Amino acid sequence: MSNEAATATTATAAGAAEAGPAPEPIPHGLGSSLPAADARAKTEGTFPYAADLWAEGLLWAAVLRAPHARARITSIDTTHARAMPGVRAVVTHEDVPGSPLYGRGKADRPVFASEVVRHHGEPIAAVAADHPDTARMAAAAVIVEYEVLDPVTDPEQAFEAEPLHPDGNLIRHIPLRHGDPEAAGEVVVEGLYRIGRQDPAPIGAEAGLAVPRPDGGVELYVASTDPHADRDTAAAAFGLEPQRVKVVVTGVPGATADREDQGFQLPLGLLALKTGCPVKLTATREESFLGHAHRHPTLLRYRHHADAEGRLVKVEAQILLDAGAYADTSADALAAAVSFACGPYVVPNAFIEGWAVRTNNPPSGHVRGEGAMQVCAAYEAQMDKIARKLGIEPAELRLRNVMATGDVLPTGQTVTCPAPVAELLQAVRDFPLPPLPKDTPEEEWLLPGGPEGAGEPGAVRRGVGYGLGMVHMLGAEGADEVSTATVKVQDGVATVLCAAVETGQGFTTLARQIVQEILGVDEVHVAPVDTDQPPAGAGCRGRHTWVSGGAVERAAKMVRTQLLQPLAQNFGMSTELLQIADGKITSYDGVLSTTVAEALDGKELWATAQCRPHPTEPLDDAGQGDAFVGLAFCAIRAVVDVDIELGSVRVVELAVAQDVGRVLNPAQLAARIEAGVTQGVGIALTENLRTARGVIRHPDLIGYALPTALDVPDIRIVKLVEERDVVAPFGAKAVSAVPVVASPAAIASAVRAATGRPVNRLPIRPQAAVVTAQ
Repeated sequence: MSNEAATATTATAAGAAEAGPAPEPIPHGLGSSLPAADARAKTEGTFPYAADLWAEGLLWAAVLRAPHARARITSIDTTHARAMPGVRAVVTHEDVPGSPLYGRGKADRPVFASEVVRHHGEPIAAVAADHPDTARMAAAAVIVEYEVLDPVTDPEQAFEAEPLHPDGNLIRHIPLRHGDPEAAGEVVVEGLYRIGRQDPAPIGAEAGLAVPRPDGGVELYVASTDPHADRDTAAAAFGLEPQRVKVVVTGVPGATADREDQGFQLPLGLLALKTGCPVKLTATREESFLGHAHRHPTLLRYRHHADAEGRLVKVEAQILLDAGAYADTSADALAAAVSFACGPYVVPNAFIEGWAVRTNNPPSGHVRGEGAMQVCAAYEAQMDKIARKLGIEPAELRLRNVMATGDVLPTGQTVTCPAPVAELLQAVRDFPLPPLPKDTPEEEWLLPGGPEGAGEPGAVRRGVGYGLGMVHMLGAEGADEVSTATVKVQDGVATVLCAAVETGQGFTTLARQIVQEILGVDEVHVAPVDTDQPPAGAGCRGRHTWVSGGAVERAAKMVRTQLLQPLAQNFGMSTELLQIADGKITSYDGVLSTTVAEALDGKELWATAQCRPHPTEPLDDAGQGDAFVGLAFCAIRAVVDVDIELGSVRVVELAVAQDVGRVLNPAQLAARIEAGVTQGVGIALTENLRTARGVIRHPDLIGYALPTALDVPDIRIVKLVEERDVVAPFGAKAVSAVPVVASPAAIASAVRAATGRPVNRLPIRPQAAVVTAQ
């Protein structure tokens, strides 16, 4: 380099230094970590949730709930409540003008109990008053006479008990038959497993605002995750045409599953219609626990057959799901449990019996990883038993049995999507183990039990365990999965209209990235969701990444064609020979080069498109059928420290390898995996909604122990396998549910390794991890 050039370079560098560092480029398009548009508002506390809403002439609502798990209602007297100053309306079952029953999977749940109470917390009446305290006092003043009955709380007793519901106690039975029933292995292990009841425990309890309309209808402002289904249910209960009920989705303050309980929405709308005034309801945490659905408590019996090398020969299982009082989505949860009862392993012969039954326990419904999580804990315990019996290292035993693309599920469906289970397991197995804790006073916080724990370092044992999980994406068994989206572009700004609800899974960020990628437009807005838009379905099982994201992609591509068509015609070429990148349109040969803004030239372009995945089919009488659109897999290695005298457990590290198809937003994807793993820690160690004769004990966040920041271990995402699923838009897979499925099983496996105890129940109780002196 010449001296002149060197001097010029130095001067340029000095000038740049004086001007300060160049601003970092804003993330753009798919594959970038585009931040959420509402992140700042949420962190500053200015983001509007339903609990923040207000309206002129607002009334407040309160719901009276049954204190018994099972009872016959002999009388309901609302006289005293109606006479209280400030009370504007009291509604019971007699005031429901339309259908008295509703439900997600099946309409079998009353809006208000009328003759029989079937679970603790069932709504009996609702009150609207001019002050929230008045509403609550008036609800308490409703006099209900009960004849208390013995509840049926053991799901095994439900088969012989008298019918708890006109539809009977059995919701669904699936007998899966695959292979030779006479097949047997040289090694046989058996186990009985119990999974407790977990609550979604969203960060914000349920709230809503109902506003009557001039046409006699009503608008519901609620944190719905499936607004069109909620609208149709509400319209049926209110005796109105669907077009006279509008659901407007407010900010969703946390949703680890569907916000699917309409026991809050329906009384709210009825009160607004009766009073002609806006009515608001903000649930307490206790009401939230009593009202919404929980994870299905499950009883599982397993028998595994393997040959002398540890290869699986046959799996036999019985799976019993406690649905609580009503059907809800229990039929779907049972299908997942039965279908995935053998896990991501090759099993030539499988015979599974699955039942979902009604009891007088709290209602169960859709919670992330439903069905799959429960069976994962059981089949991984069985794999540990086989490994121990044969003296084979647990990871090696699993490697000998893992499935791959082209293998067949016990349902007879061929796995056509990428299934890199062996690669995932090898990644976590080979990842370096964390260092051992030091037995010094300065490091006592590393002991199980937390800071100032009572344990002694000499009583701590370290264990390493594995969990392999699988989930299905989208609906199953013939569910019509469809979503509609509209993309508009004008004045260099794009707008996306899609009724896919942002529950925290990142759909609105993904929609912005899709439009940026396809149209080269930086500024993209996603419109608020309401039922004036075409339906997009529920926000669960990765639906919106796949189906709604696919609809946005198709609509954006149609707009792209509209944008490029005139340019292509002018230059005598097809639109396929033009590309958009960094806001510029160029041709393959460089002859054409212009900006997107110049090409738009003030025009308004828009298009509407749908995405509908390939159809599935229901399981037949033998549990066979192509029931699932796609599958996702995860491997987790857990490292735990266990105080074998106290039974306390500290999760040291969780190493995660996951099959993601394609990384669309790295930061968002990592956050979703970490959140799922953290939820799994709670399931494994602390979360259990306890009941006594069907009555929830301690329905609060003191009695129900969620994991805190002190309970969360180091989470190491050691590998993300990006093998694209060719039938999925962008090739991406859902990422949130499968870590929830695998992590509790991995933690239980690690506790077994540390203690030698069977650990056959989740959450793990201290007595299960205590090792008595021999």
